[in-house]
Amino acid sequence: MPKITPFLWFNDKAEDAANFYASIFRNSKVLSVTRYGKAGPGPAGTVMVCNFQIEGQEFAALNGGPRFKFTEAISLVVNCDSQKEVDDMWTKLSAGGAPGHDPLRIGTAARARGLVPGKV
Repeated sequence: MPKITPFLWFNDKAEDAANFYASIFRNSKVLSVTRYGKAGPGPAGTVMVCNFQIEGQEFAALNGGPRFKFTEAISLVVNCDSQKEVDDMWTKLSAGGAPGHDPLRIGTAARARGLVPGKV
C-alpha cells in the first residue's frame, strides 16, 4: 500500500469512474471494490470505495452520496502505521489553520481520517 493515495469523491459513480479511467490509460486496473454492508451508511450492496491504479499510481474513489457530491477537488489519504504517526502528522498538518478552527475540537473520527480544517 502506498504512503499517500489521492482520494476522489463521487455521489454514486465511483465504480463507473474507476472503470472509465482504467479503460483509457495503459497499465491501469481496478484493484478492489468495497461495498456497504447492512450497517450502511449507504444502501447494502452498493459501492462504497473503489481502488484503482493508473501507471503504478493508486487512487481511491468514494461514493459519498448526495451529501458529498463530486468536485474537481481531491483529498490525500496518508496511510500511517501507528496512532503516534497519526498524531504527529495531525499536529504538523493542523498547525497554523484558519482562525476559529480548533483542530482539537474536531471529533476523534475526523482526526483519525485526517480532516484538517482551515488549511489552504
